[in-house]
Amino acid sequence: MRAKDESPVDTGTEAADPTAATVVNGGDRSTGTEAVDRDRPAVIDPTGTDRSGAGARVVRPPRRGSSPAQRSSGPLPTAKSVRRYWTMIIVLSVASAGIALGILAWDNPMPITDPGFWLIAELRLTNLVVIALVALCQSFGTVAFQTVTNNRIITPSIMGFESLYVAIQTSAMYFFGVTAIVELKGLVPFVVQLILMVGLSLALYGWLLSGRHSSVALMLLIGVVIGGGLGSVATFMQRTLTPSEFDILSARLFGSISNSDSSYLPVSIPLCVLACLGLYLCSSRLNVMALGRDMTSNLGLNFKGELIRVLFFVSILMAVSVSMIGPMVFLGFLVAMLAYQFADTYDHKRLFPMAALLGFVVLGGAYFVMKNIFYAEGVVSIIIEIVGGGAFLLVILRKGRL
Repeated sequence: MRAKDESPVDTGTEAADPTAATVVNGGDRSTGTEAVDRDRPAVIDPTGTDRSGAGARVVRPPRRGSSPAQRSSGPLPTAKSVRRYWTMIIVLSVASAGIALGILAWDNPMPITDPGFWLIAELRLTNLVVIALVALCQSFGTVAFQTVTNNRIITPSIMGFESLYVAIQTSAMYFFGVTAIVELKGLVPFVVQLILMVGLSLALYGWLLSGRHSSVALMLLIGVVIGGGLGSVATFMQRTLTPSEFDILSARLFGSISNSDSSYLPVSIPLCVLACLGLYLCSSRLNVMALGRDMTSNLGLNFKGELIRVLFFVSILMAVSVSMIGPMVFLGFLVAMLAYQFADTYDHKRLFPMAALLGFVVLGGAYFVMKNIFYAEGVVSIIIEIVGGGAFLLVILRKGRL
């Protein structure tokens, strides 16, 4: 007796139903009206697998009129971060304008409509330009230096710029007397100090970074040793000075806006602008160098060449800053730390403007407070050292997690 064929016969009813979808996974057949919408045809993704281990899955496109969520991996990935960044830029710009206006107009005895008001404002304009230059030098130099050394705690001061400045001032007083301090305020001594500082840094970079076993850590350690040695020599010479000579010298060793002179500006302004522009144009390379030496080399950049170039610009900026107003150890660290927190991005094209505005607000605000409240005639290093030193200790105690 012949057995009947009990296998189901496809009558075509499923294919005729436009609201049903059939997905075959490993020989299984499932049909349901909920699988596919009439207006949204099903798309089979042969590369995906569902939780049941099947070899295909249904991927439904978004409904009509709806847009998929936008994703971004840029320096400011979310709309909130973009708003935060530009809000901080606007706030700092307004604060900078207010501080600049306060420096020019505060305690001005003449009314603003009187021509004498503008004559007094012009006399104060030199100090305002000096503050802007020092803020640019410290902010750009410190951010770039911390990037290439891959360390957010150290500053360019570790290379001995301040110690060299102290040694030059002390040596002039020790060998030539009080008159040498007055003579060191001209344009020629200023240029000589710049050449000595930049030359020392270039000699150090060229010696320690040109060999086969070049090391940034070794360069920093030797910079610390040189700075300590210069400081010890300067301290020895200071102990042999008379009280009156030491008192005059101490006034020059504090970071003060009054140490600057208008004759420095024709040299310092072009150097500052060129160095800052060079670092800003290297922003993309600095973003890569922040990944480390090995990753930078793997991505095709000459790490050693880029490192020497960046350090050359940093040495120019630090030499200009120290030669103009004197040592300012924690200003760069404070500005860079705040810039990292407020900008919240890795992109140096956005970090540099933020750091520059913060530098002007911090330095200009300290100058305004010391000059108009404490009548300290522009000695700003006191507030900078207190606030910056406290911030440094906070970072150390938090193990650099700020």
